[in-house]
Amino acid sequence: MTSVPAFAQAEREVPYWASINVDEARMRKGPSPAVPVIWEYNRKYLPVKVVQVHNEWRKIVDPDGAEGWMAARLLSIARTAIVTGGTRVMRTSPESDASIAYRVEAGVVGRLGECRKGFCMLDVKGRKGWIAAAHIWGD
Repeated sequence: MTSVPAFAQAEREVPYWASINVDEARMRKGPSPAVPVIWEYNRKYLPVKVVQVHNEWRKIVDPDGAEGWMAARLLSIARTAIVTGGTRVMRTSPESDASIAYRVEAGVVGRLGECRKGFCMLDVKGRKGWIAAAHIWGD
């Protein structure tokens, strides 16, 4: 997955999807390293939604709905998604009656590909399949 510098991210229209690009990242109450940390993430590639931009900081929303500020250098515009709910199926084509390629558990994160007909292509460590868009967060 690729990382895009903060100045390039600033040119994007909000809201937009991004992902955490480091192994450890901190969400803060405000756009400054001087304000308290409200959440620590140890999950590289976790999808987040950027809802506001302030200089080198991004206000994000995580999959659980937590909001706070993160330094832009910790984020990438690489699109990822997290599986929600229970065990879900990834299919061989974007059809509800297509053969099952894989089963994935809630909380699994994968690289997001194209979306069509209510399904999105999800790549989980090289295992690819179509998952219902309603079963992921990050689309």
